[in-house]
Amino acid sequence: MKKTVLTYGLISGTIVSLWMVVSLAIGFEHLDSNWGMILGFTAMIIGFAFIFVAIKNYREHFGDGRISFAKAFKIGLYISLIASTVYVAVWMIDYYIFIPDFMEKYTAHYLENMKTAGATQAEISEATSKMAWYREMYKNPLFVALLTYTEILPLGLVISLIAAAILQRKQPSVAVE
Repeated sequence: MKKTVLTYGLISGTIVSLWMVVSLAIGFEHLDSNWGMILGFTAMIIGFAFIFVAIKNYREHFGDGRISFAKAFKIGLYISLIASTVYVAVWMIDYYIFIPDFMEKYTAHYLENMKTAGATQAEISEATSKMAWYREMYKNPLFVALLTYTEILPLGLVISLIAAAILQRKQPSVAVE
């Protein structure tokens, strides 16, 4: 199970991390924030689709055609944890080495979008205060890591649950002749 989990976890983590690096290279100011979120979650879903592949592969090659829900979920959980950790590590390297001014740029972009959308001064002031809090919290690497995990890990857990429910099999399938 270790090899399966490690292999598919690294594949999944590479996919989601590559998307993040490419989107940051393009620049978030060039992407509409809604499209950026949609594309980001799409990349995560594509990456986490390997959970299905891994569980099915494990069931067929090591489980003699059988796998319990618990075992399937455990495989998905470990893949999610590995992929999420790769994603967090890449973000931490990107943020602290290549774009340490990300929060300032993002805040300016976010507030400018609010103004363009016609937000009231009260809404902009509230958002400014909220973003100042995030900028302050972003000075703590532990906070950055935890916040980044919350972006990706919940989706991996949901996909793990779905994959385990769909792919569990108590008896091996019978070939039709």
